[in-house]
Amino acid sequence: MQSRTLLWIGVGAGVAAVTALAVYAVVHFSADNRRDDPTTVRIQELIDEANSLLKALDEQRHSA
Repeated sequence: MQSRTLLWIGVGAGVAAVTALAVYAVVHFSADNRRDDPTTVRIQELIDEANSLLKALDEQRHSA
């Protein structure tokens, strides 16, 4: 009975490992495709610009 339980635990762990690898591959390759998307690039540029402006505003507020 114990060896059967260990076998099923091993099979479950194997399935979990294969699933994790598949999820990682999908996320990794879809992230590469999103970087090439001009909309995503523009949104990231706008976020960076907004963060820069907020930083400058914060520096002005603390220096005044």
